[in-house]
Amino acid sequence: MSHYSKLENRLNYTFENKQLIIEALTHKSYKKPYNNERLEFLGDAVLDLIVGEYLFTKFEKSDEGILSKIRASLVNERGFTMIARAINLGEYIYISAAEENNNGRDKPSLLSNAFEAVIGAIYLEAGLEKARQISIALIEECHPKIDLDSLSKDFKTALQELTQATHGITPTYELLDSSGPDHKKEFVIAVTLDGKTIAKAKGRSKKDAQQKAAQIALKELKK
Repeated sequence: MSHYSKLENRLNYTFENKQLIIEALTHKSYKKPYNNERLEFLGDAVLDLIVGEYLFTKFEKSDEGILSKIRASLVNERGFTMIARAINLGEYIYISAAEENNNGRDKPSLLSNAFEAVIGAIYLEAGLEKARQISIALIEECHPKIDLDSLSKDFKTALQELTQATHGITPTYELLDSSGPDHKKEFVIAVTLDGKTIAKAKGRSKKDAQQKAAQIALKELKK
């Protein structure tokens, strides 16, 4: 019985090409001639399409703006980490001893990337329909209610309302840093209030980083 056969059972999919699933589960720290970054790049695009089409069909009367917001709340590191944890993906990832000691098996970026890579691998081997079936089943399992109210936790708006009430001013957001290749950029955003930095956060887009920073700032201000 292979290391990842329980994962295949959970996905309800058995790989014919075992090298594909091994590659999808191999983090770059494992120091093999291959890793899951290329499959992650592919899976990211495949999931964008699958979720976009799913929402287009599910919400026939919603406009592009609403659909984009719902997709953004599903297709992100937090959403994919939730799915990865639900299928115990961390157990099956090949990582270095150093990464293992650094709690790598439960690291959101690592889990999210591995989930994207697994979907990329399924797409490559079995096509879009199979990748769609598996992805949507997992998304619906982790998000029993899919609509904007349930998914959209708009921390920026909540922070603005709070600071207007308590300080009479609104916060500003400043980009501190951006790094990484184009398909996998990471942004660092600071929230400042009255000239003081109250929180910083990283995200895979500026919006994601702003929301995370706003969430941290809310917690700080409510203490």
